[in-house]
Amino acid sequence: LAPTTVTRLLLLSNSTNPGQPYLAWPRTLIAEFFGTAVRRVLFVPFAGARMPWAEYAGSVRTAVGELGYGLDSVHEAADAVAAVHAAEAIVIGGGNTFHLLDQLCRTGLLGPIRERVRAGAPFLGWSAGANVACPTICTTNDMPIVAPPGFGALDLVPFQINPHFTDAAIPNHGGETRRQRIEEYLVLNPDVPVVGLREGSGLRLEDRRLTLVGDAPATVFSGIGADTDYSPGATLSFLLRPSSPTGLTAETG
Repeated sequence: LAPTTVTRLLLLSNSTNPGQPYLAWPRTLIAEFFGTAVRRVLFVPFAGARMPWAEYAGSVRTAVGELGYGLDSVHEAADAVAAVHAAEAIVIGGGNTFHLLDQLCRTGLLGPIRERVRAGAPFLGWSAGANVACPTICTTNDMPIVAPPGFGALDLVPFQINPHFTDAAIPNHGGETRRQRIEEYLVLNPDVPVVGLREGSGLRLEDRRLTLVGDAPATVFSGIGADTDYSPGATLSFLLRPSSPTGLTAETG
């Protein structure tokens, strides 16, 4: 099943801008995306490595509850796979991408979530939750604090995302910039574009149309020295062409 047939996605760089309440900046985007057809969402808290999952789910429950949506957390479900199959919408929060993918594999939820979203359930993910929507997690910013069976992820889109993207260079810091890290990926994966999502930006896929949402521009990297900036509201549907990621599929359960 091609990812663009019925898939509905809202993939955000970050949950919260500095000085703002939790999930405040994308509030309108989330409400418009879920609309009135969704009443409850299924939350996946597995990216939370420092925060207890119940606490994480509680924070998200409060935020989406203010928009009129109920929330169930998959870690509390008696049958997690059945909960995914029954979900009206699926939400995956940010945190550590390696921990998230490892838990998705350990619980056997990677495949069922992919199937449910491709069957039409709206999918909202931010930070690590946006990373895991890609073919692989190879463009995450996170440390590999655990070792998942592979880097292959949900494969809901045929391109990669680098959330929290910045052009900033830290003074007196000798390490690579974010742009250089992305170029390292492109050396070995020249056919897979990477979208650098700055804070306060995201991608919405609806009716096979991919749109840059939020208030910040995004940079699309399509090769070494081949990058283009796009303004909010730009249509990026050209990224929906199939690509050939080299990451290994991680399926367990």
